[in-house]
Amino acid sequence: MGQVRAIRGATTVDEDTAAQVTDRTVELLEAMLEANGLTTDDAISVLFTATPDLHAAFPATAARHAGFGDVPLICAQEIDVQGALASCIRIMLHVTTELPRAAVCHVYLHGAKSLRDDVVS
Repeated sequence: MGQVRAIRGATTVDEDTAAQVTDRTVELLEAMLEANGLTTDDAISVLFTATPDLHAAFPATAARHAGFGDVPLICAQEIDVQGALASCIRIMLHVTTELPRAAVCHVYLHGAKSLRDDVVS
């Protein structure tokens, strides 16, 4: 059966459009699954946050179209901290996996790479 693990990921968009939010969300989810040798069948639930400057689309809507239709999904707004990275979508993907916690690969793409320079995506 495996253990329950949480996988973190983040990405940024260059412009607040539905197409860009959708494309970058799908890209990140696919990269998170691939980096950890998982499929959508391994997903338990997904929490998405977006910075307050993003309004064009729900990241969860993008996930539904990327094979997460039967996975519980929820979106929330990231807290508005002065100086925080803008135009950022963050994901916490809960999965079942045989991977030990230390082997889980967290993924940071585009401008979000600056959030975790200790993690190589």
